[in-house]
Amino acid sequence: MKTTISVIAIALMTVFGAAAQKTAAKKSTIVIIPGAWSSAQDWGAVVPHLEAQGHKVIVVNLEGHGADKTPITSISLNGYVETVKKAIGKENNIILVGHSFGGVVMNQVAEEIPSQIKKLIYVAAYVPKNGESLLSLATTDADSHLGKYLQIKETEGIAVVPKEGIVDSFFEDAPKQVQDYVVDHFPAEPLAPLASPVKLTDAGYGKLKKVYVFTENDHTNSPKLQHKMVADNNIKTTYSLTSSHTPFVSVPEKLADIINKESK
Repeated sequence: MKTTISVIAIALMTVFGAAAQKTAAKKSTIVIIPGAWSSAQDWGAVVPHLEAQGHKVIVVNLEGHGADKTPITSISLNGYVETVKKAIGKENNIILVGHSFGGVVMNQVAEEIPSQIKKLIYVAAYVPKNGESLLSLATTDADSHLGKYLQIKETEGIAVVPKEGIVDSFFEDAPKQVQDYVVDHFPAEPLAPLASPVKLTDAGYGKLKKVYVFTENDHTNSPKLQHKMVADNNIKTTYSLTSSHTPFVSVPEKLADIINKESK
C-alpha cells in the first residue's frame, strides 16, 4: 500500500511539476530601458508587481545615470545599445519596455537582435524612424513644456533642466515628497546620445510587434506628438494612462498591469 501511495505521489509531482514548468515557460523576461534623466531605481514601484506575476524583470541602468560614473565623453547611443544587449545576453522571448528616450535605445536594440525580441512596449516614449533622433523628434513638439526650460551646454556635453522646470515637465502628479526629492537630486543628461540618429530597417525592428502607452497629461512628450508617432509607425495596440511623463511614479500599478497583460 505504501508503495502504491508513493508511486501515485511521484506521478502527481511529475504531472504538476511539468505543468508548473510549462506555466513558467510561458512567462517572459521583461527588460526595461529608462528614459533621459532617469535611472533603474526609478522603476522600483513597478518591478514588484511584475515579479509577483512570475516575470523575470531586468531594469537596465544606462551609463551616466543613477550611481554610474562613466565620463560624459565616453557615453554614446551605441554604448547604451550594447549595455542593453549585454543585459539581455542569450535570452529569447524578451519583452522590451522603453520609457521616453528609452524608446530610441529600444528601437536600435530591436534592430540589432530582432530574433530575441517578442514585443516592444513604448511608455510615453519617442518612436524614431530610420535616421531620426530624440532631438529631431522633440524639436517638432510645440506643445511640450520642456523646450522652454531645457539648457543645452555643448562644451560640457550635457543637457540640463533647471529646478523650476523639473516638476512641470516630468512629475506634476507625483507626491510632494517625491517632487522635492527629485528637484534636489535631478542630474544632467549626456547630450551626444540624444542627438544620435537610429539606423533601422523593415527587416529588423520593423517586423516586431509594438504597443504604445499614452500618457494623457504629459508635459515632456506631448500627447499630440505621441499620437503622431504612433500613426507614423503604424502601431495598432495602444493604452492610455491619466498621467504625467512618469507613470512609473504616479500610477505604477496601472502601468504594471498593462505591461503584464502584454507580456503574456
